[in-house]
Amino acid sequence: MPVTKTSASETPNIALSMKLPRKADFEKALLNQYTKAVQLSQKAGHQVSFRVVVDPRAGAQTISIVEEDPLVGDSVFPVEEAGEPDDELKAALSSARERGRRRVAEILSEDDMLSADVFSDLLGVSRVTVNTKRQNGQVLGLDGAKRGFRFPAWQLDQDGRPYASLPKLHEILAGAWAVYRFLVSPHGALDGRTGLDALKRGQDSGVIAAAEGIARGDFR
Repeated sequence: MPVTKTSASETPNIALSMKLPRKADFEKALLNQYTKAVQLSQKAGHQVSFRVVVDPRAGAQTISIVEEDPLVGDSVFPVEEAGEPDDELKAALSSARERGRRRVAEILSEDDMLSADVFSDLLGVSRVTVNTKRQNGQVLGLDGAKRGFRFPAWQLDQDGRPYASLPKLHEILAGAWAVYRFLVSPHGALDGRTGLDALKRGQDSGVIAAAEGIARGDFR
């Protein structure tokens, strides 16, 4: 049977390949090449792959022993299984979650947080329309487990319409609570103003640029 050897200088990974036209020859060579792959891995001291390629057009199979580059394996960080958090860490995580829930409840109970019914009346549209606008990012609706969605009254401009930049902010920041935090927090990129203050000043382009910078991680 024809045997083709490839030198390391030509293709360093492939040590030996065989093209076998008959099934009986292939089965015999398969066991033979497997043995050689085991011997090569033990001698080289690193991983060796055993590859079989079937080519239906040529009516033959190719058996290849592939020496893996040991440097590739060394450069990969091993994956370590993380154990169960201890009781102290569990308690800290539980406490943090509870603080977060309390803070959300406090925010949603503020006077300027309106129910869907009140907010829809303010806009002069139906509650269904408000819900659609919330889903499309056209208005800001914050979800609370017990109180349902609440809509900040301050998201309306002086004409009583939601700020035009809200859909873009939802797109950039990917989440209603992220948009809320952006709007109520001061930002260096906005000269220390909050996103909401900048919108009130008509600085829509600056607001969008600041949000994009936060999304990229340029500043916090």
